Amino acid sequence: MIVIPTVELRHGMCVRPSHPANGSGSGSPLGEAIGVVRGWANIGFRRIHLIDADAIAGTGSNEALVDEIIRDGAVEVEACDAAESSDRIEQLVDAGAVRVVLGPRALSEPEWLAGACELFPGMLIVATDVRERRVVTRGWVRSLPLDILDVANDLSGLPLGGLLVSTAPGESPRTGSDLALIEDVVEACDFSVIVSGGVASMNDLRALEHRGVSAVVLGDPLYSGAIDPHNASMEFDE
Repeated sequence: MIVIPTVELRHGMCVRPSHPANGSGSGSPLGEAIGVVRGWANIGFRRIHLIDADAIAGTGSNEALVDEIIRDGAVEVEACDAAESSDRIEQLVDAGAVRVVLGPRALSEPEWLAGACELFPGMLIVATDVRERRVVTRGWVRSLPLDILDVANDLSGLPLGGLLVSTAPGESPRTGSDLALIEDVVEACDFSVIVSGGVASMNDLRALEHRGVSAVVLGDPLYSGAIDPHNASMEFDE
């Protein structure tokens, strides 16, 4: 399992990651984006989760900066800008992104997803936001009639690069029931399962590793020091 730091872009700047459901994380400027990315690489992390928060919110785009960070090559980039077209996916892949995290279209249009997977096998990650097993959308407000385990089963067989399972604030995969659910999702998938949210300690990371999770995306726990970045990068590096 590896730990992947979050790098969030807003209005052309790198900011402290925030949770879209409740704004947790300060959103305060952290400095020049490439410098922040290189800082994570220097600590020992080999991949970052690069979020274009403006593109996801539909309020703008940091497309040029995203592409610049990818082409810089300091670290592998998992690009998350709600890519919902084959053209944008191709642009990110051509720039050098090792994975592209897809927007809501991936779940609402399965035929489009299947076609995109054929074009970019092993490169695409389907993102799901989950509250009490249900997939939610629209800023964690609307629950869909989709159980995350059913989604995992439906996606299996596609040449995906992974399934990203993000838990809502207040829910933690380190509780017994959530860990069991994560383990079931891992068993249902024939591709990598990535977890985001509900992690506050190295023991939480170890519990997820034990359940077969391939990667954990971390934001505020790394920036706040709740989880020591050096320890996390050394222990979870494969």
